Amino acid sequence: MSELLSPAEVQGAVERVAQLQKGLNQVLLDQTQVVEQVTAAVLARGHVLLEGLPGLGKTELCKALARLLGLPFRRIQFTPDLLPGDITGTYVLEGEGRREFTFREGPLFANVVLADEINRSSPKTQSALLEAMQERSVTVLGQTRPLPEPFFVLATQNPIELEGTYPLPEAQLDRFLFRVQVPPVGAKTLTTLLTTRVRGTPPVLPSVTDAEGLASLFAAVDRVHLPVPVADFIGRLVEASDPRGPGAPEPVRRFVRYGASPRAALALAAAGRALALIRGKPNVGFDEVVAAAPAVLNHRLVLAYEASLEKVGTLDVVRALLQAVPEVPRA
Repeated sequence: MSELLSPAEVQGAVERVAQLQKGLNQVLLDQTQVVEQVTAAVLARGHVLLEGLPGLGKTELCKALARLLGLPFRRIQFTPDLLPGDITGTYVLEGEGRREFTFREGPLFANVVLADEINRSSPKTQSALLEAMQERSVTVLGQTRPLPEPFFVLATQNPIELEGTYPLPEAQLDRFLFRVQVPPVGAKTLTTLLTTRVRGTPPVLPSVTDAEGLASLFAAVDRVHLPVPVADFIGRLVEASDPRGPGAPEPVRRFVRYGASPRAALALAAAGRALALIRGKPNVGFDEVVAAAPAVLNHRLVLAYEASLEKVGTLDVVRALLQAVPEVPRA
């Protein structure tokens, strides 16, 4: 077991994280919950799927995150004609005289990669991210190349009801730590946007940390203590998401076809540690697990046909799950 964080270490980490959040809040106005979730995902070294209508600032948020972290950034615009090699890179024939094939890196070789409108490309193209997101490497023609560390994929997705979109396969969704819903903004926010930004251009912000500072934050997150009762709560929560499980509540048995995998439990623990540090706590509490659960579980539950008939969404099921599973087991 690693040594627990001291109050001074917690305070130092909180101050650095607050600078990052302050910068993101200047770019994405009045979306504090979205900013907290994205920040937590970064600290947990996870990938994020941002879902919402076009024009809500999802792309600008990702670009600002890379600038604030001081990390190289690449954007991939997913389109129906995009090929896997356009993402991972491919071999090209170069040289004069005795020509040979040379590997040319794709845009995936960056620390922060924005997969913009990821569901506008076919599942074949989307699958080019599978190895990268899980193994932090790319294999082309049998040769595996490591990706830069740290490595984050932030993908944006339009609602699946819009025309010209492809649903992400379950294996692809499971690799995202969070799926974050970006809600529309109100009139007050729009007024601020119109009066403070010419043509809607967000402010250009300086970096608030570097690779060394980010590494120290990662180390701090790893030292946030996960108490056994909280770990037990996570385990029971994930187990209850399986309709065949003994603790599955009635909404899960009725509306869920497949529950969350063990990767969801690992994601809840990682997200809980990150949220605890953001909130200035040296250990994970039940509150952090409850706060992280909707973004962690909403894309990992496969709903049955009955759910669509009764207009029940995954977030509805997650809320029912949190209400049904007690934090401390009943005697």
